[in-house]
Amino acid sequence: MSQAEPHSGESGNVLQGVELRMAANPTQLSIVRAVAADMAMRQDFDLDSIEDLKLAVDEACSTLIEMAVPETVLSCQFVVVDGAVQVSTKATSEGSAPPDRDSFGWRVLSALVDSVSTWVAPDDDRFVVHIDLVKRSAGTVNE
Repeated sequence: MSQAEPHSGESGNVLQGVELRMAANPTQLSIVRAVAADMAMRQDFDLDSIEDLKLAVDEACSTLIEMAVPETVLSCQFVVVDGAVQVSTKATSEGSAPPDRDSFGWRVLSALVDSVSTWVAPDDDRFVVHIDLVKRSAGTVNE
């Protein structure tokens, strides 16, 4: 795990982030959930919003793990912008199809966050599948 260097965003705010790179394996999901929860807590998300982000990150990563080539790396980047947590995930796949947006898992994922998108980029003879999501705080714990 490495701490990303803070830098200025378009609005001039300093971005803070973390990038995780790990084996695309379900045993790694607890680490991703812990980082998601920590990032949300640092932004004063309420308890429901923290749980929503953890579940959404888990679902996005689980989807990518299912699609991933064996022995590949799952990458998860968490960035805070204007109080929202933006999560960018990606893994290498042999197929060029994005995740099924009509699946139950995708519907759950879409319900848990403010926005979610996916796309596939060619990478030599394989493809990199991306899932990005944004979660904004519904309020603070002290409200």
